[in-house]
Amino acid sequence: MTQPTAPQPASSWQLADIRELTRLFIQALPATIQLTEAVHQAVLSGMGFKGREEGKTAGITGLVYKGVYGAASALGTGIHALLTHLPPAPPLQQIPDTPSRAALLATLNGVMGDKLVESHNALATPMTLRYLGKPLSWQTLPAPLPPRGRVLLMVHGLCMNDLQWQTRHQDAPVNHGEMLAKALGYVPIYVRYNSGLSIVQNGQALARQLEQLATHWPGGLGEISVLAYSMGGLVIRSACHSADLAAHAWPAHLKNLLFLGTPHHGAPLESAGHWLEQLLPATAYSEPFVRLAQLRSVGIKDLRHGKVMDSSPARNPPSSPLADPRAPLPLPGGVRCFAIAATTAAKRSVLADRLIGDGLVPLRSALGLHDEARHQLAFLPARTMIAYRTSHMALLGSPQVARQLLHWLQSDHQEQSPSEEHDPQ
Repeated sequence: MTQPTAPQPASSWQLADIRELTRLFIQALPATIQLTEAVHQAVLSGMGFKGREEGKTAGITGLVYKGVYGAASALGTGIHALLTHLPPAPPLQQIPDTPSRAALLATLNGVMGDKLVESHNALATPMTLRYLGKPLSWQTLPAPLPPRGRVLLMVHGLCMNDLQWQTRHQDAPVNHGEMLAKALGYVPIYVRYNSGLSIVQNGQALARQLEQLATHWPGGLGEISVLAYSMGGLVIRSACHSADLAAHAWPAHLKNLLFLGTPHHGAPLESAGHWLEQLLPATAYSEPFVRLAQLRSVGIKDLRHGKVMDSSPARNPPSSPLADPRAPLPLPGGVRCFAIAATTAAKRSVLADRLIGDGLVPLRSALGLHDEARHQLAFLPARTMIAYRTSHMALLGSPQVARQLLHWLQSDHQEQSPSEEHDPQ
């Protein structure tokens, strides 16, 4: 289902974007100066020179920093005044949605999307369902939506957007969702969301969107299958949990969940970030940099363990970087669940299983395997696949992955046998 290509503007960034980016700069400048002063004072404290207060320099140095703060404030005021005299710009929602602009905004949202929402910055991406490249409006649904439609919902990963399902393999265009839609008659519906928000927040928002989809679909919705990549798999699991708590109707339409490189039990790179937070305060000189380590968005922090729901404090102390603080959440019942994991290695090994994996997600995490039985996800062996010599991003263009997805969904019409049991790997 190829979408027509509109003429591309000369620049991906528009005046409205620049205004919001300038707001970010003005907000970030004092924090940058504050960090610099804190490091400066840490050095002076080591030499016996005390500051006015924690992280604040005294004497002539303190006066210099006061001047820098004042200059930064004046600069921010001047820039703001300049922008107010520029001609009015169209709302961000009306700006052409080019792939490059969408990718830049997706990265910005993944890294600091929670901060964008807190500061009411218009660059924060709202949760939307999209069809034929446009957000679905429940007031004016597009005419092509077929009655009793079979939906294939596509949920992207961290720092990504719906347009990035389109990739290339050996110079040929690849989109797993469009291929499945064409081969099996699905209606491809894409999710776009702010991946810097917590997975729970995004799960709740997606659950509400899917309830609207089920309510307003012309002639009633037939079924929903979900293809979720990376963090997107955690978001749809969280959405299922949220829908269960809210007694939503849409899960009754849910038939298949296909997870592609999803860190069900966390990703080591985020765990490394948490370790950094734990280790940095060991010296006075490094303490100011803890603030930098903590600037990761809450969405990224949720990847440490693969947090999909809010729960009571764990029995393990939170100060232990190795503790898994989550309450267990099994796969949704009555739904056929599939998992594809990747490894850059040619065969399985302890290192590939537990650390390297596809470069971002360990094999065991993507397969739902866990050292504690209560956290183990019950994927049937016949519903899992390992793609060898494949990186995390390469999953999106892999012909082997495409064939496996097609094979699984072609057998979609057979009901899951109640006698099937999980065989742990």
